[in-house]
Amino acid sequence: MRLQLLFRGSLLAFGLVFLSFCATAQSATILGKVLDENTKEPLISATVKVGTSGTVTDFDGQFEVAALEGVNLLEISYIGYETEVIEVTVKANESKTIEIALTETVNLLQTATVTSGRYEKALGEATVSLDVIKAGLIESTNATAIDQAIEKIPGVNFVGGQANIRGGSGFTYGAGSRVLLLVNDLPALQSDAGTSNWGDIPIESVEQVEVIKGAASALYGSSAMNGIINVRTSYARSEPETKISLYGGVYDAPKDKSQKWWNDTRYDAGVLFSHKQKIKKLDLVFGGRYAQQKDVREHSDNESGRVSLGMRYRVTDRFSIGFNSTYNQSDNQSYFYWRNAGENIFQPDTTTLSNSTPKRFFIDPFLAYFDKKGNHHKLSTRYFSIDNKSTTGTDNFSDLYYGNYQFQRKLEDQNLVFTGGLVAARTDVRAPLYGDTSYVLTNNAAYVQVEKKLFDRLNISAGVRYERNKIDAPSTVNDLVVPDSLNEEGKPIFRFGMNYQAGRATYIRGSWGQGYRFPTIAEKFITTDLGGTPISPNPNLGSETGWSTEIGLKQGFQVSDWQGFVDVAGFWMEYEDMIEFILTNVFTGFSAQNIGNTVIKGIDGSVQGQGKLFGIPTNILAGYTYVDPKFKDFTEDERLRSSADYNILKYRSKHTFKVDVESQFGKWNVGVGVFRNSHIEAIDGIFNTIIRGLRDFRAENDNGFFLVNARVGFQANEHLKIAFIGKNLTNELYTKRPGLVEPTRLWTMRVDYKF
Repeated sequence: MRLQLLFRGSLLAFGLVFLSFCATAQSATILGKVLDENTKEPLISATVKVGTSGTVTDFDGQFEVAALEGVNLLEISYIGYETEVIEVTVKANESKTIEIALTETVNLLQTATVTSGRYEKALGEATVSLDVIKAGLIESTNATAIDQAIEKIPGVNFVGGQANIRGGSGFTYGAGSRVLLLVNDLPALQSDAGTSNWGDIPIESVEQVEVIKGAASALYGSSAMNGIINVRTSYARSEPETKISLYGGVYDAPKDKSQKWWNDTRYDAGVLFSHKQKIKKLDLVFGGRYAQQKDVREHSDNESGRVSLGMRYRVTDRFSIGFNSTYNQSDNQSYFYWRNAGENIFQPDTTTLSNSTPKRFFIDPFLAYFDKKGNHHKLSTRYFSIDNKSTTGTDNFSDLYYGNYQFQRKLEDQNLVFTGGLVAARTDVRAPLYGDTSYVLTNNAAYVQVEKKLFDRLNISAGVRYERNKIDAPSTVNDLVVPDSLNEEGKPIFRFGMNYQAGRATYIRGSWGQGYRFPTIAEKFITTDLGGTPISPNPNLGSETGWSTEIGLKQGFQVSDWQGFVDVAGFWMEYEDMIEFILTNVFTGFSAQNIGNTVIKGIDGSVQGQGKLFGIPTNILAGYTYVDPKFKDFTEDERLRSSADYNILKYRSKHTFKVDVESQFGKWNVGVGVFRNSHIEAIDGIFNTIIRGLRDFRAENDNGFFLVNARVGFQANEHLKIAFIGKNLTNELYTKRPGLVEPTRLWTMRVDYKF
């Protein structure tokens, strides 16, 4: 018995000694900082792992992680950079400080993106179709507004200034959008009309643009049912940078000289500038643009000025605050359709003329905090004010107040990311355009998304959002009763996606997501006219819902020093109670209606590459998209309203092809861009009657349009670059929507100087 007790006591003592030894062995600490090797900038949220434990870096790129006594393998990874594994030897109770510099990867599949999951992940691992445009392409093509750059992405088209992804949207006369525009993850649509003003985007400060194709309402809410365009602006680097860009372009006469109405020079000119600087813990970015355009389309001249300012202050290594802001003012002339296609195609029907002087301002205060457990808290807010005066009596004024609290936790040992958030938004609208009365639109939502990585190859994501919308409106508008039941609505929205890495550079993805869009104030309550044709309110207009699914493959490749990827996807979208403006009758004219159920399916393929091709540095972005857009039930009413007597949705091109190639030869770079859009087969049939010459013009140009752009640049030194750009080199006469011809050939010279 004594022997047994002695054995048990010895075993207990040994256990206590062992546990004490383990505790002592694990009391060492590794402190460090993770930097970009070239810029020496701290990398925020880089992952640091030691064994099964891990952490992420804070706003200063710093981290602290527990380690075992002896040799430890430290793995440091960051999206868009090469992963580093280093040995760190520590003694018991020691706190060792190190610094790690990561090298930016040249692998396009590792491009860092944030839009698909609200946190940084590699492009190749996204569970949805996602494309990226970098600032370099925006600059080299002299894209003076962000939509000109986005249009290079395969599957993205613009009809009347409205974004259309894979045929999911048509032409809605400037009211309502199924593509959500974001600036730094915050909605930037005009909330009363749901439209994008591309001039609001500070293109001089853009870092990259991310485009999601397909429903994304679960994370981002109403208006994201066809996709998302997220513009991410840049922060200051360790070295101050000032940049000024001057450009001036001259339009050619059309091929048919009889259509030339002007005797002076028609031009497009402007200046852009930006400055980025770190001042101790303060990051400062400001910029601006001034532009003048004397368009070849009469009464379409524009003058605009924009300034932007962004600041971020790191209060501590875990807590930062700041804001981004933009003020944009312009004087715009425009018209809806031409006078006559046969004789005056570049001149307006005077009944459709308008002149507007919008003033638009937004400021986005934010704060971000990493707590000691590695959780990331972020509060993003926005105040967006619009003051738009018009000569046609369609003035509108609105104020948007928006707030989004987001909580995110990365469980590195479980390869899991949890994201949740709360949204509250309110818009106050006052406008003669909507019956000369006031409206209040409120939107409240909660969302959750979980992403899990299994077997180091399979990414699974699932998300849900509950959204509630309400419009406080008068009881009657234009003698029409406004039903309360259709002015308030709440819906849950779900999404699911997966991405499997089948090989070293092979990613197979699949996704399904619901879409939801509550009608805008403009769609429900607009009261105006179009060339004498009324546009009437429809208080009974209901929301539209739908879903989209896709199966896609991203395959990386490398040919000598040239690498990139091929992406192919098949997609299917269905919408219920789709909203479109249609001609109801001769007395009420056009109004927004729930036209029924639709289905849009097709394929989307693209190629992107960079590096040295046959010894020449070359970048390529190319793609082809086919869509088949139809009504589920093609009724006799739809046939009568459409210019086509067969089942096809209006304002879609079935086939689009795009390619942009740029090569560098020493200090010279040469680029070519080609666009091919097939004919828009169906439009509103009434336009063939009210727009003079439209029917004949469409019959003569029923093969769509083919555009060729080119550019040549010379890098004189590290500071100065000069470029010559030609757009629409073949001087093609074409339209993107009925009644408005696009500009003629434009020759531009651009000078960029970097201090």
